[in-house]
Amino acid sequence: MTDAATRPLAVVTGGSNGIGLELARQFAENGHDLLLAAEDEAHLRAAAGALAATGAGVDIHASDLGQEQAVEALYRAIAATGRPVDVLCVNAGIGLGGAFVETDLSTELQMIDLNIRGAVQLTKLVLKDMVARDSGKLLFTSSIAATMPDPFEAVYGGTKVFLRWFGEALRNELKDTGITVTVLMPGVTDTNFFNRADMLDTRAGGMENKDDPADVAKAAYAALMADKDKVLPKLKNKVMGAIADALPDKTAAQIHRGLSEPGSAG
Repeated sequence: MTDAATRPLAVVTGGSNGIGLELARQFAENGHDLLLAAEDEAHLRAAAGALAATGAGVDIHASDLGQEQAVEALYRAIAATGRPVDVLCVNAGIGLGGAFVETDLSTELQMIDLNIRGAVQLTKLVLKDMVARDSGKLLFTSSIAATMPDPFEAVYGGTKVFLRWFGEALRNELKDTGITVTVLMPGVTDTNFFNRADMLDTRAGGMENKDDPADVAKAAYAALMADKDKVLPKLKNKVMGAIADALPDKTAAQIHRGLSEPGSAG
């Protein structure tokens, strides 16, 4: 294990549970200290406690990263560590299922603020520092949903498409620098996402063979360290993503509808 003074620092947003917590665990187990950011301080403290056994130093920052001032506060907290960010995992996000004409607009606007605006703002701030020292790694959590139109997750899917191509575009812009960019595109994963997104009555939400978030995080870490442009964990997701990318959009949209339409779990 590296000396505490020289351990690299990984910043993980949405790091208190689910894929974010498992990403944090991967970095902690591989010699990084952590700064975890999420909205719920109690969940963050629990996550820090769970990661203590790795020997990593873990700082937490509780704030709603869908708000501009909160992102600025997180950046100040990063600066206060006096350490460069070796890895930034832009992972925080929320979802919402249902027919667009019926879903809650305020929740969807909050989703756009967190999944897109907050991601862009934090990336801009941290990336400038990475460019100044010509070193760093970025990991964006998109979704397999970004390979197809997403009926009954229209806004969520749109945010994940944005993150996919935002990450891929930055990778190209930065290809002649010491900064790498990887996009994580997980499939249906066993987290609290479907409960929070009101999608437990969908076929996707009701699946019994969801991916383990620990496996997703392990694949993401390996891809990031290998400087891969993107990673779809598990063979089934790679196949589904390739098929969805190749199919006509109309057909791909119908396939997604079968997974996300309310009541499809039965």
